[in-house]
Amino acid sequence: MYKGWRSTLTLSLAMLWGAALAAAQTPPSPNATAETPAESAALESAASVLQPFTVLQSVQYKSINAGISTLRLTRTAADHWTYSSRSEARGLARLLLPGDITLTSQFALVGGQVQPLRYRGDSGSSDDSKNISFDFDWAHNRVTGVVEREPVSLRLRPGVQDDLSAQIATVLALARGKNLPTSLWVVDKDELKEYAYHYEGTARLNTALGVLDAVIVSTQRKGSPRTLRTWFAPSLGYVPVKAERSRLGTVEFAMAIRSLQR
Repeated sequence: MYKGWRSTLTLSLAMLWGAALAAAQTPPSPNATAETPAESAALESAASVLQPFTVLQSVQYKSINAGISTLRLTRTAADHWTYSSRSEARGLARLLLPGDITLTSQFALVGGQVQPLRYRGDSGSSDDSKNISFDFDWAHNRVTGVVEREPVSLRLRPGVQDDLSAQIATVLALARGKNLPTSLWVVDKDELKEYAYHYEGTARLNTALGVLDAVIVSTQRKGSPRTLRTWFAPSLGYVPVKAERSRLGTVEFAMAIRSLQR
């Protein structure tokens, strides 16, 4: 994705997931008229399914223990949420990433669907040339921001997500038993890129939290040789417990859950 810290040891589950799946329905504008009873019910259902959490993940680059990543979902208002990822390199990986990478997404649940509002990426360096910022204007269907000090302005497509909001939309769709789309669009640098997904069945995993049954979902950007495979645990509210990114069948990055707090 992004050059620099995106193309080196990123150590972030948000980056590993890249563009996990999202509900591909057109979210209503936040400036729309009052919600209908059906929309209110959908919002209430989504809010009841989605629960705040903090997940600590260990990160491996090939066979090297590279660091840890902390994912945190918090509810800031009735229908507004913040999802963040903080990645810390360890050992030799610290030579490549001297600072902690922090990604933050603010989103709303609109009509029961995830709608990104604001996205920020901090490379952890005093050099801000690798930082990212996106602001979503759904009233005018545009996303604007700055990537590597270059301005970005793109027309939004229905159901577009950022890297982090896509993950939450996936968790929400799985937890509600909804069919996932065959593809979605994600804001990636100065483009909207399409990602496809495949449901790969279920598996039983030995994890730091014990033996867990998981649903396996793989995603791949069209034209890319890399595939992201993620294991979601239904018993934990579909929190991701494992992720692997592979290139042509060879695993490059892997993450595994270490702890979960509610």
